[in-house]
Amino acid sequence: MTVGEVTPLEQPTGGPFSTRQLLRLDEALRVADQVTGLYFSIYLGPLEEPLRESAEKLHAQTRNPKRAVLIAVSPNQRKLEIITGADARKRISDRDAKLAGLSMAASFGGGDLAGGLLIGIDQLASHAGSA
Repeated sequence: MTVGEVTPLEQPTGGPFSTRQLLRLDEALRVADQVTGLYFSIYLGPLEEPLRESAEKLHAQTRNPKRAVLIAVSPNQRKLEIITGADARKRISDRDAKLAGLSMAASFGGGDLAGGLLIGIDQLASHAGSA
């Protein structure tokens, strides 16, 4: 995955997800967008130091950053950042994002990257509520 326009799941050939997992993640992102009216996306790849600033730069490249929620995961660095835009932050508190992050990290620790992302999307969308 390259740093540039951040879209919901760009998958290079031979990536970490099966076709079935990609379809489930794409569906989860689509449903979260529709239900909440926010724009959810995932970045999977290396983050530059400082990590938070790197993730914030990626978030700024998303569609409508004020309404965007970015889940940035760097498996090799063992790092996770959840970035919410100004409008999304009104509906997803830092505490809610932290709880979703802990759930994702638990799944990642067990070797389930796709499952962790699905849990995180679901929890963040549930906290955001419907549009």
